[in-house]
Amino acid sequence: MKSIAVLGAGSYGTALAIQLARRGTPVCLWGRDAKALAEMESRRLNERYLPEAHFPVGLTASSDLGAVLASAEEVLIVVPSQALRETLRKIEPMLKPGQGIACAMKGIEAGSGKLVHEVVAEELGDTRPLAIISGPTFAKELGLGLPTAVTVASTDTAYAERIANALHGDGFRAYTASDVVGVEIGGSVKNVLAIAVGIADGLGLGANTRAALITRGLAEIMRLGQAMGGRAETLMGLSGLGDLVLTCTDNQSRNRRMGLLLAQGKTVAEATAEIQQVVEGVRVAPEVRRLAQRHGVSMPITDVICRVLLGEISPVEAVRSLATRPSKAENQ
Repeated sequence: MKSIAVLGAGSYGTALAIQLARRGTPVCLWGRDAKALAEMESRRLNERYLPEAHFPVGLTASSDLGAVLASAEEVLIVVPSQALRETLRKIEPMLKPGQGIACAMKGIEAGSGKLVHEVVAEELGDTRPLAIISGPTFAKELGLGLPTAVTVASTDTAYAERIANALHGDGFRAYTASDVVGVEIGGSVKNVLAIAVGIADGLGLGANTRAALITRGLAEIMRLGQAMGGRAETLMGLSGLGDLVLTCTDNQSRNRRMGLLLAQGKTVAEATAEIQQVVEGVRVAPEVRRLAQRHGVSMPITDVICRVLLGEISPVEAVRSLATRPSKAENQ
């Protein structure tokens, strides 16, 4: 790959830019804050988000969006999901014919309930190659070069392989898939379930409860994913089960930390202020519940977490609600 523009200079965007540069692709990292980008270029690291991960040769940083896009063969977008549509509208007049788009954010658009690939198609049309990157990845570990694996999904097999090959190597494994919907559902819903596990652990409910919530949470992901056209094998893979386990069990997860803080009696606003970053599960929970209702899918864990986030019930009441549900066959 000749060059790639990475749009989004947060922790994950920076980590992916570092990985691409490690593998020999010239990369330019773009962000909104001109001063911050100039400091990154000068100091050769993103001191705010990844202070231990130095930039490899071949990675530059710039706030000049037009120049960044003009110099790139492909575009990798790593902004928060709620900023995706705005970003697409900004770059659309600057994109070159045939310039491919890869997206590495996990979420569902507020209000519309649309998945990432649907938002891209609405704003840029469906003639450009498009790939979705998802999987169990904490930015800090990726930035430090610790072993990591992701799925690159696209209906264009050649494009999925192209993006995967640019990332793959040095302990980073990039697998390809064609099931875009399954990959996106797994990456979105797991954030809601991680809040539930954080609440349970924060209340001291033990390892049995944690395992039950993860397992029954996976059942919710699979029910919704398959109802929307995703495949079971995708939802049992890196972008489904893998990402769910990661996000539910490690305190690097902002969604898990949200649950832990809610269990301490903090409000959503107080917990968000303490975490100091976007907590995707808070924003996406009502969208997941609406999708479940639209597709006639039972998602009781998601439902009670929505009620906690809205202040309708307490974390203790949420757990009690789940614990007192009627017995039924496990495969229902």
